[in-house]
Amino acid sequence: MGVILLVSAQNTCTDGGLSDQYPYKSTHRTGENTMKRHLIVLTILCGCSTEANHIGNPLLLPLSALSTGISNAAYNQRRGQVEIYVKSNHTAIMGDIVNGGGDHIARAMDIAGIAPEDRPTRLIQLKSDQGLYQTSPEALITALMVYG
Repeated sequence: MGVILLVSAQNTCTDGGLSDQYPYKSTHRTGENTMKRHLIVLTILCGCSTEANHIGNPLLLPLSALSTGISNAAYNQRRGQVEIYVKSNHTAIMGDIVNGGGDHIARAMDIAGIAPEDRPTRLIQLKSDQGLYQTSPEALITALMVYG
């Protein structure tokens, strides 16, 4: 049995009283589900901006996390090498800093990744704070890593 829909004078759709005969109403709400899906997709895509933001593109977050992990591992390995070298040769490195250069400080700068063209400036900076570095090898390690 089909349902005949009538349009009233107020432009509303009615079923001519036939819905009273059917106690079950449809629970399918296409409009609400579609709206929720559109809202979710729109929210996700709003993060895909080329403008600067603190999170970045949410679709690239897994790749960003992977590259950050690799970068941190490389940094930690380099820092460990600098730490071992500086603590093993601290007295000789401090002598090189006081003298304005030498093999030991050059090797420490190599390990830390300090560019050759930056080294004269960095030696001047290290020499100006030599009192701190004399008593704290950890401060020297940190300075070399910051400069590298």
